[in-house]
Amino acid sequence: MRAGRVPAASRRNVAPRALHRICRVHSELPSPRRSIRDLPDELISQIAAGEVVERPASAVRELVDNALDAGATQVTLRLLAGGVRLIAVEDDGAGIPEDELHLALRRHATSKIANLHDLESVATMGFRGEALAAIASVSEMALLSRPPGQASAFLLDARSGELRPAARSQGTTVEVKELFFSTPARRKFLKSDATELAHCVQAVRRHALARPDVGFAIWHEGRLVEQWRPALDANAADDAEAWRAALGRRLADVLGEDFLQQSVPVHRRLGGVEVTGWAGLPDAARSRADQQYCYVNGRFVRDKVLAHAARSAYEDVLHGNRQPVYALYVQMDPQRVDVNVHPTKIEVRFRDSREVHQAVRHAIDDALAAPRAQQLQQQQQAAPQPAAPAALPMLGDIWSKQPLTPANQAQTAIKFETPQTGHMVSDQGAPWNPPAPAPAFQVPPTSLPAAPLPEENTWPLGRAVAQLHGVYILAENAQGLVLVDMHAAHERIVYERLKAQVGEGRRMASQPLLIPATFAATPEEVATAEMQAETLAALGLEVVPFSARTLAVRTVPTTLAQGNAVELARSVLAELAAHDASTVLQRAHNEILATMACHGAVRAHRRLTLEEMNALLRQMEVTERSDQCNHGRPTWRQLSMKELDALFLRGR
Repeated sequence: MRAGRVPAASRRNVAPRALHRICRVHSELPSPRRSIRDLPDELISQIAAGEVVERPASAVRELVDNALDAGATQVTLRLLAGGVRLIAVEDDGAGIPEDELHLALRRHATSKIANLHDLESVATMGFRGEALAAIASVSEMALLSRPPGQASAFLLDARSGELRPAARSQGTTVEVKELFFSTPARRKFLKSDATELAHCVQAVRRHALARPDVGFAIWHEGRLVEQWRPALDANAADDAEAWRAALGRRLADVLGEDFLQQSVPVHRRLGGVEVTGWAGLPDAARSRADQQYCYVNGRFVRDKVLAHAARSAYEDVLHGNRQPVYALYVQMDPQRVDVNVHPTKIEVRFRDSREVHQAVRHAIDDALAAPRAQQLQQQQQAAPQPAAPAALPMLGDIWSKQPLTPANQAQTAIKFETPQTGHMVSDQGAPWNPPAPAPAFQVPPTSLPAAPLPEENTWPLGRAVAQLHGVYILAENAQGLVLVDMHAAHERIVYERLKAQVGEGRRMASQPLLIPATFAATPEEVATAEMQAETLAALGLEVVPFSARTLAVRTVPTTLAQGNAVELARSVLAELAAHDASTVLQRAHNEILATMACHGAVRAHRRLTLEEMNALLRQMEVTERSDQCNHGRPTWRQLSMKELDALFLRGR
């Protein structure tokens, strides 16, 4: 052993002994007791800012809320360095009088509520009265405002309190410079300027989707980033139909035309809850939930009840972990929803969450139920029919000598039976001449594919022409070619029939366990098992208390008899505790029926006759949700003539 080297055993014992000495020294030191005291107002505002202002986008959201509450019809946002160096929100709203500017920067000073009744029926975007004070405590803020009837605008410096006249038209401008300059630790947690800018744009985008009557513009570093002009005239704000049409135009402006083209309108009223908006088709689902917008009385919210209701409506038409896209607007009595549950006002609590859940779920479910083939038929009927080409006056003599032939008329074959004599020059026009009378030895027309009947042109999915490898059906419709996965399509048809046959209240077949399966349960699970005994019985489950903290599973559904009874009981109890009993019951029914439909549908590689293929197409056209199978896979695809021409470079 080299000199000065400590043995390994000794090194292992050094750390525990040193830690013990440190702990003993600290335990022996007297801990001075701090007296209770009032915190300074500035520190209180900075603490509040930590809850309200997480990043520049949080300040943008609060300031735009105030602009909308002031009745603005145009809101302009100007940013520098992603909002860190400058946030300026300009509006043309009602403005703030000179004698109220100082009061506007005080904590819990607001013009939006005055008593408890106002708080319980909030109809404005803001109501706490702490946003301006919180932002001013962590930045350099200036407030410039002019109400109607006031001779000039006044500028208030929040840091110094100086108030002086300034030039401005009616409205308010709030400037926030050097955000978090007084709290450097918070500033270190901010991301890059591009990331903060993206969050600010997203905050304004959420407001724009709910207010089509207001114009929005976003400038960054002197460059126009986004601009959305008003889509609704102020005089038509009370017209429900005009409002929905304006919402559609605003959605197209903000989210793109593809969003509207790949979504269906939603409108349903259940009790005191009205749900409108647009729900994306299953084909438009994304890998991330970044295009899911829910609004309650015009306020963007993230709510578990709304998210679960929307997901439940999509659960048997989405494949894998794909996320639906939608923009939903829920209108209800403000007294039936509590918005005072989160500092940022992004969460709400419903008085009757079950009613809201059912309204949203059924609204989306009904919108998605109509097969897309019916929409294709409506578009086909609404499309103007092409008019016959008019004769050109200057070429009238030429056209009068030779009759026009329809574009879809079959060309007459050139006579190749006498190739040794060649063709006359006059024969070269034969393909475009009217067909000659058929000879006596012509092939019988029954051996050729039958021409489509006139009424067949109205079939959305067209007429079956062939089957490919016993898996796909090829059909011809007015738009072009239709490819159908026959197993997936028939699986959905059988599934919808089974759902219609199984009435509400019908119990699933159950099988008793030879030895009841017991497991340790939480008090919540025990209470749920006792309260939802009828629901569990309808699912084929019997879960009874075995002791104060133990539950016993006595029966399970017959179709799941080979599974783990304890895991099944735990998952069902968790669902019942979190969601409505009827929703859980229906979901369990649907999962079992989906399994039955998968095994009962026609299998791949089975040869079908043309009559069977056409019958399947006709059933798809009238079956709800026939565009996807039970697992969310598409059942058919359309290839238009334009797409087919592009494959063969026609017209290039």
